[in-house]
Amino acid sequence: MPTYYITTLNIAIPFFISLILIEILFSKIYRKDYVMRSMDTLSSLCSGLTNIIKDVLGLTFIIISYGYMVQHLALFKMESSVMIYVIAFIGIDFAGYWVHRVNHSINYFWNHHIIHHSSEEFNLACALRQSISNFFSISFIFLIPTAILGVPPEVVALLAPLHLFAQYWYHTRLIGKLGFLEYIIVTPSHHRVHHAINKEYLDKNLSQVFIIWDKLFGTFQEELENVPPVYGVKRPLRSWNPIVINFSHLFSLFKDAWRTDNFVDKFRIWFMPTGWRPQDIISKYPLESIESPYEYKKYYPKLSMKLQIWSWFQYFLVFFFMIYFINHLHLFDFTEGTLYAIFLFISIYSLTSLMDLDSTAWIVEILKSSLGLLYIYIYGDWFYAAGYFSNINSLLIIYFILSSLVVIYFSLNERKISYNPI
Repeated sequence: MPTYYITTLNIAIPFFISLILIEILFSKIYRKDYVMRSMDTLSSLCSGLTNIIKDVLGLTFIIISYGYMVQHLALFKMESSVMIYVIAFIGIDFAGYWVHRVNHSINYFWNHHIIHHSSEEFNLACALRQSISNFFSISFIFLIPTAILGVPPEVVALLAPLHLFAQYWYHTRLIGKLGFLEYIIVTPSHHRVHHAINKEYLDKNLSQVFIIWDKLFGTFQEELENVPPVYGVKRPLRSWNPIVINFSHLFSLFKDAWRTDNFVDKFRIWFMPTGWRPQDIISKYPLESIESPYEYKKYYPKLSMKLQIWSWFQYFLVFFFMIYFINHLHLFDFTEGTLYAIFLFISIYSLTSLMDLDSTAWIVEILKSSLGLLYIYIYGDWFYAAGYFSNINSLLIIYFILSSLVVIYFSLNERKISYNPI
């Protein structure tokens, strides 16, 4: 992973978190009706961690590299100038629109994107819900025009994360329409439409920075005053666990492909429009679908205040584990890096499973703690951390034992009750 990306993350992470805190504070003072639910926000933050871990490890297969395309397709050789960066940014945005459109349009690719729409709220935190299930990238197809123009790979590599971060700010309900900017860039109003499940808004406003692509290709929809957006996905997921959410649609496709008696449908289900199912299983294996958005009750299991506090405490620990991981990954060999990543994913799975009051949460927590204790026992140190904190191993041993006991306690004493009627 390039040092540039790690440096960018170290700047972006505190910046994003600061904006979330400002949004929460502002909404508490000036917008009493602005709903930011604690566990929903925490789920979004956990999803952000999973995506960072995946990206840092480079767990996406590039079918054809952009550098290869430039080498073989470029018709021009562009000299270094401001114009190169302008063209590159527009090219990345064009590609982003079409990748986004494919993600919304085809069954398999919807699994790459479902996590981003899974929050039933709309705020800055939900912008952090990014995919870990996109194991291969199709963006190269839509970067062909940029490659033909000869935009250097290093320019695209530099601008790509900045283009992604530029999409963060408009995930909010606190900002209304922005006058003439509504005709140029994607605004919060545009993106509220995009995240809504109202029939008027579904699969609209797919642009990422410049709204022009939606207007050119027929997917634009203005936010209507008489149609308040309702957020989420049409088939409710009912989970705070980002790992479960990331693969929920894929799992559903596998089940449908297995269950259908139509041999052709077993294959074409993957490439049909999003939501399509074989005819012979629709009534036999029905799936819940939200037909009346304004009547839908949002997912929100009633958790005790103690469990909510514990969940936030666990999140902050996992967050610091992750920060240590990305900044010391260069010290780890392949085995160490893999073990640490597995530990982080299990930690997030355990934390969010408990938030769901999943009956297996305590098992996953014991697995996490056992992995941590086993690593310290075998290697005598927590991934070279003793060089920075002399008592870290003793503290971690105590933590792993206590954490397992606390999760067992909550698993025995918390019960999944009906959802709050929010």
